[in-house]
Amino acid sequence: MDKIKKAQRYQRIINQISMLIRKTPDPQARMSTITAILHNKFDHYFWTGFYHLKAEELTVCCYQGSVACLVLEKHTGVCWAAVDQQKTIIVPDVHKFAGHIACDSRSASEIVVPVWKDGEIVAVLDVDSKSRNSFDEVDAEFLEKIAELIYLLYH
Repeated sequence: MDKIKKAQRYQRIINQISMLIRKTPDPQARMSTITAILHNKFDHYFWTGFYHLKAEELTVCCYQGSVACLVLEKHTGVCWAAVDQQKTIIVPDVHKFAGHIACDSRSASEIVVPVWKDGEIVAVLDVDSKSRNSFDEVDAEFLEKIAELIYLLYH
């Protein structure tokens, strides 16, 4: 999919998510809806979900795909890299990422987006693909916008 078509698809998805999550301010309900939509709108999304950051642990929350690691080893892997570096991390080939945590060995590439609330990271959005090089700056831009919707209050 070219970058323009991908951006247009993401914009349609953002519009859909925005309409659906207006019904509740509950972050877990919003994360569940976001996960379901993203996982079913992109064929290459193999595992899609969130890890909550609580008491200095990343614990799995809402997700779709194969069984997840329940708690991620501290300061190891792509999810912790996103927390520690406080930015979105794109990994074209997880097998070349030092310290990668293989919850499912079929995962080949990954993107992790921090979820911010009041200036603090409270969770990460994690998406895996079975193919290498599945994610780029378009995914990062739009997944960051989607992550912002979790704590956005509608009046």
